[in-house]
Amino acid sequence: MGLGTSNRRPNRVWCVVMVSTDVIEHSRFKIQKNLDAAKAHDARRKLGQFATPLSLAMEMLQYAHTFLHQPEIRFLDPAFGTGVFYSALLSIFPRDRIKSAAGLEIDKAYWNAALGLWNHEPPLDLQLADFTRASPPKSQHEKFNLIVCNPPYVRHHAMSFSEKQRLVDLVNKTIGIRPSGYSGLYCYFLMLSHNWMSTNGLAGWLIPSEFMDVNYGRQVKEYLLNQVTLLRIHRFNPSDVQFNDALVSSAIVWLRNSIPPSDHTVEFSYGGTLLKPSISKHVSTGILKELRKWSGLPIISYNQTLGGVTAKLGDFFNIKRGIATGANEFFVLPPEKAEKLQIPAEFLKPALPPPRYLNIAKVEADHEGKPILDESFMLLSCDLPEESVKKNYPALWNYLQQGKEQKINERYICGHRSPWYSQENRPPAPFLFNIMGRPDNSKRKPYRFVLNKSQATVTNVYLMLYPKPILQELLNRDPCLLEEVWKVLSDIPLSDLLREGRVYGGGLYKIEPKELGRVSSGQLNQLILAHQKRRIHANTLENSQD
Repeated sequence: MGLGTSNRRPNRVWCVVMVSTDVIEHSRFKIQKNLDAAKAHDARRKLGQFATPLSLAMEMLQYAHTFLHQPEIRFLDPAFGTGVFYSALLSIFPRDRIKSAAGLEIDKAYWNAALGLWNHEPPLDLQLADFTRASPPKSQHEKFNLIVCNPPYVRHHAMSFSEKQRLVDLVNKTIGIRPSGYSGLYCYFLMLSHNWMSTNGLAGWLIPSEFMDVNYGRQVKEYLLNQVTLLRIHRFNPSDVQFNDALVSSAIVWLRNSIPPSDHTVEFSYGGTLLKPSISKHVSTGILKELRKWSGLPIISYNQTLGGVTAKLGDFFNIKRGIATGANEFFVLPPEKAEKLQIPAEFLKPALPPPRYLNIAKVEADHEGKPILDESFMLLSCDLPEESVKKNYPALWNYLQQGKEQKINERYICGHRSPWYSQENRPPAPFLFNIMGRPDNSKRKPYRFVLNKSQATVTNVYLMLYPKPILQELLNRDPCLLEEVWKVLSDIPLSDLLREGRVYGGGLYKIEPKELGRVSSGQLNQLILAHQKRRIHANTLENSQD
């Protein structure tokens, strides 16, 4: 369990003796719970302290046992905590095979607890130190051939600029790669461990699976593909959260400190457990180097020729987020409330409800363009300066004063626009897509395309798909094409959407505008080409008759 960074000099204590590991593990678990309970949850979250369950630690060491063939083990945990991986090590490996073991822990409370627990075991070099500031061993026989770690999950915005710069420079000096400044602390731990590993040493990292998709994960993947032999990545089902106190989707990365062979393949597994995954498949490093995102593996098959030209949704649509109001509860109103407040109609636009309240996938409109729904909403937007509103629209002015009393005008989005109650221009879009969602027990998909025939706009819980000129011209000529396009969009395989999007702990799926734009749309391309050919054919016939 690691904690951020520190300038303290490392304290080193050697522990030696022999007592039943089961007895010590029972005590360790109780101490871990007490230490976690003694610190505020937000404080542990900020510092990335999330304890590894013993069952998971045991599985990781059992897996390591099948891969580690050296007769002697030199073990390291760079974020030791109370020692759950060390406990698993002692349970899985014979004591006479463990030549040495070491751990680093930055939190003195956890370090002290670990000293009291493990002073009865084979030699353990336990340091009170920040791993990112510690010096790796110089010689091969001092380096470690088994590193197992759950590094601190600290996001980049919780680290100072100077600290991130130090870590970026240090990784660059260590392995010749400059990580993104948006990297989480766990990325630096993984890459800085390179000089602590002996040649052909084995490492297992329990880390967030987000590195497989996000931009800052590019440098991590570069390291995994080029400087070590990536053996396996096991990704847990996002709904199966591994940490009770952290809603994060987890993965276990296994690597060996050796240059990979040219024909190397990596095992990707998903779901179930590390030892009994739901699905497993080997993927060549050649394919991995071409893929921007890995989280779809092994569920998604990549049989298409890489590097070929494939039509994408972004070729046919400009994809934008819906309106970020800054306070939906204030700016998005039921018509009845807006009428009761006497807000002038000229400052109200029809708006669709959030996806979870929209029970239909096709929104029809009345003769005024308003959506025909059981429950409708209005978006408040006004560009007039406050003095004009106060003078000419007293009812609206009174409502805006209520917003000020709630300090809505001081919120980040509202405070950065003028006037604070105006909204960005997002005209209605014919096609909508929910930006995030969860599958439910009725097997409902997390995503869906909505056909919007109304003049209603949407907030930023939706993505808005505006047809580009070629498609818009066809739609203008043939309005019936609108529903055909919607059907093609709705038939896009969920696997294609998941491949480009991302997933978080608890099974929350999310996709951003650029990611949706990269989704393959071969069927839509065929549909548009067919309509273009029919149009050309019709024009040819018309000209020939003339």
